[in-house]
Amino acid sequence: MKATILQFLFITMLFTQFSCKNEGQAPAGEPIADSTQAQPEAGVRMIPIETAAGTFNVWTRKFGDNPKVKVLLLHGGPAMGCEYMECFRDFFPKEGFEFYEYDQLGCNRSDQPDNDDLWTTPRFVEEVEQVRKALGMTKDNFYILGNSWGGILGMEYALKYQDNLKGLIVSNMQGSIPEYAKYNAVLRSQMRKSLIDSLEAFEKKEDFKNPVYMDLVMKEYYTKHICRLAEWPDAVNRSFSHMNEHIYVLMQGPSEFKVGGRLIDWDIMKQLKTIKTPTLMIGAKYDTMDPAAMEAMSKMVQKGRYLYCPEGSHLSMWDDQQHYYPGIIQFIKEVDGGKI
Repeated sequence: MKATILQFLFITMLFTQFSCKNEGQAPAGEPIADSTQAQPEAGVRMIPIETAAGTFNVWTRKFGDNPKVKVLLLHGGPAMGCEYMECFRDFFPKEGFEFYEYDQLGCNRSDQPDNDDLWTTPRFVEEVEQVRKALGMTKDNFYILGNSWGGILGMEYALKYQDNLKGLIVSNMQGSIPEYAKYNAVLRSQMRKSLIDSLEAFEKKEDFKNPVYMDLVMKEYYTKHICRLAEWPDAVNRSFSHMNEHIYVLMQGPSEFKVGGRLIDWDIMKQLKTIKTPTLMIGAKYDTMDPAAMEAMSKMVQKGRYLYCPEGSHLSMWDDQQHYYPGIIQFIKEVDGGKI
């Protein structure tokens, strides 16, 4: 199997020995992460998921208690796991929101069955619906916050089950994989020609594990468009280290530079107009997703809002916290108050 850019990233992180220190901002996730180590089972629940291939268990963890606001976090990847979303622990509890971390089937602390029939978007949508029911979420309190692939999953869930949903937050995910691929090509074309030539030279030889190539990808792409912090948080590093590469390649393709998996033709732009659930679309200046496309999507749904993160990238929850969290919190409060 061809190595993925995400695999390159993880290997590079091992070489550079990134620390979890998040300079210039509050160390999101760290205080609760410490208490988690002391009480590793607090709030954890394994939920059985019924599929055509059998019943499997997925990992969830609850934070807070609020009958009016229950937020389910949908992580990216596919198959990254939710560790990189631990930063929400520093913001949602202060607002009294109840929220859930959740490793989708095939990821990290959830079961990882060896059956490729399971790795389809419709099957994941049904998984989310089963998780919702198990956690007692209803149309009166259920919010989805999906980042990247989790945004795809959230939008697809809304298209089928929006009557069960109170609010949808799509963080850094366009509604079309072909359009996303085009925008990534634009970002790559903006690199200096000597760099593009160097990348292409390695790629033509499929010399993806060459340390020089890995270093170029990390320094010239990931640190500019995935997470712009000088030192990447430990939670982000852990998610990359626990990624299920097989599922990622099967669904996404070899890399961000070359989309080619089961999602290659995914496009719901024409269907967005049917989403009546209050929806927040989040775009960021340096993201791998086109922020202008995210803003346009916010006008296509029936009750849309747009949040722009001028300092953020694909992981704006880490590198633009001063815009990201206040915008999300305001949106949830307005939906809860019946203002949207």
